[in-house]
Amino acid sequence: MKDEILFISDLHLAIEKPRITKIFLNFLNSRATQAKELYILGDLFDVWVGDDDLTPPNKKIRRHLKNLTLNGTRVYLQQGNRDFLLGTRFCQETGVILLNDHHLLDLYGTKTLLMHGDLLCTDDIGYQKFRTLSHTAHWKQEKLAYPLWLRLIASRWYRFKSLLHKRNYTEDILDVNQTEVVKTLKNHSSFRLIHGHTHRPAVHQFTIDKKPAERFVLANWTVQQGSVLCWSPTGHHIESLHP
Repeated sequence: MKDEILFISDLHLAIEKPRITKIFLNFLNSRATQAKELYILGDLFDVWVGDDDLTPPNKKIRRHLKNLTLNGTRVYLQQGNRDFLLGTRFCQETGVILLNDHHLLDLYGTKTLLMHGDLLCTDDIGYQKFRTLSHTAHWKQEKLAYPLWLRLIASRWYRFKSLLHKRNYTEDILDVNQTEVVKTLKNHSSFRLIHGHTHRPAVHQFTIDKKPAERFVLANWTVQQGSVLCWSPTGHHIESLHP
């Protein structure tokens, strides 16, 4: 009987990163099939310009995700800051279930909040303004109305601007704001948070109103290895995946 729940994030799959794609496809065809549920907490793709984009490796990834869901593993996906245009067509073709920005999970008796993590980086004011704008229905409809070729070109410019943005800010500004972390957990009556986005894997222990709390930060995937947080009724551990 499958009883494991797996968590991953920040794979940033793209045609120019074939080794990461290989690690992910091997994971879907082997390790993930043993799990009851798989949660992908954002930035599965380095960029997503619309569900009509079937350029490599998107079509192959859809097929393998569909095989996994048909095999009985439930797959849940949160949108990240790179793939927030993922929509219903992608979910219909893969069997993946799209989650809201905040998702509460009963993780073997403990209420656990799942997020991508970008909403916690409130010190990055410029990004938060862009996020608010880009998540409006009008903005999305306007961008998705452009022809695919134009969206693909624009995505390269977006990635370049994102790189410049990171270079102009200190690491502290780009990291989560602890006050926002506590506020968010209190708003959801939770004392455990799992998220990605920052590419700073760690387990943080702290207190909320004198009660113990914890924050699990998932690792980003690289050409050397992928990373999976594995949870079962007996506890949790992290597994590394290799090409």
